[in-house]
Amino acid sequence: MSPAGGVLTALRALPHTGAAAVLALPRGGDEPPVTIPRDPAREAARRELSKRMYHENEPSLVQRALNAFWHWVDKLFGAASSATPGGTLGLLVIVLAVLAVVAALWWRLGTPHRTPTSAAALFDDRPRSAAEHRAAAEAHAAQGHWNQAVQERMRAVVRSLEERALLDPRPGRTADEAAAEAGRTLPGHTDRLRAAAHDFDDVTYGGRPADAGTYGRLTELDRDLERSRPVLTGSAHPTGHGAAS
Repeated sequence: MSPAGGVLTALRALPHTGAAAVLALPRGGDEPPVTIPRDPAREAARRELSKRMYHENEPSLVQRALNAFWHWVDKLFGAASSATPGGTLGLLVIVLAVLAVVAALWWRLGTPHRTPTSAAALFDDRPRSAAEHRAAAEAHAAQGHWNQAVQERMRAVVRSLEERALLDPRPGRTADEAAAEAGRTLPGHTDRLRAAAHDFDDVTYGGRPADAGTYGRLTELDRDLERSRPVLTGSAHPTGHGAAS
């Protein structure tokens, strides 16, 4: 054994000795062995073992964390497979089935969007005529900006009804309120008015993108309303199509 190996062997044995330790170093003649008190010997061993040369092959902190994580994942899947009929194969079948259901729902329902908790006002602070809203809607549609086109066309519909005195001008009115009020004097268009208001809310507050079809339906409704006669209070006949009163 080398001298350094003898020192290390002696230092490792220190915690099990008494108040002092004997260094097993070969000495000449009949000289007595060298003794070192236990505490200084322990401190010397600690300093020696803290040197970098003894830790070069140890894994890094990141590697130890990754090893712990993968060990946890392995235990988790092991526990799940042992509780699943068919073991690992059964667990794999269940995971694939869940993924298939999620994919089917995503394909059927589309990307989930936040549903608006409340509808905001239909118009902004600057009043504009129905013709101005229609012109803005057509400009947006020409550029393929369908969301803005739908919004402006719905505003044109409501502003036109206000200009014809079929709706009382009221700041803060929502699209749903306008559709419900207009349906009383234009009952033949009630369902289409409600659908238009629903499209407006979905596009404006629900995050659903509009398209050319949505804008086309709203444009057709706007034109039909322009040609419709309102049902006056007490009238027994439903609305028809013709010149506006």
